[in-house]
Amino acid sequence: MKENIFFFIILCIWGVLYICLAIYIWFSKKAIGFWGNRKMFEVTDIRKYNHAMSKLYVAHGIVFILLGLPLLTGHSGWILLSIAGVVMETIVLIVVYSLAIRKKYKK
Repeated sequence: MKENIFFFIILCIWGVLYICLAIYIWFSKKAIGFWGNRKMFEVTDIRKYNHAMSKLYVAHGIVFILLGLPLLTGHSGWILLSIAGVVMETIVLIVVYSLAIRKKYKK
């Protein structure tokens, strides 16, 4: 049970970090890149692009925290659900960015 609580706390910390990053992105004056190792493309509307990115990161952070809730049940088998959920959520994050946000705001 202690391990599950520990993992839940870790997921909560990461979720809160994503939400804090989203707040930073919301108020940023320059376009924030999604990929760390790529040059940022030219954006049509920086403010709307950053707001879309911010909403994406808030949703990611909240779902991250919600995926940790099954760990509080006390069953160690639930950790597989949380791990698979985090992987699927990250894939969805990349797909939404690539197919919706990038396509909409790229010049």
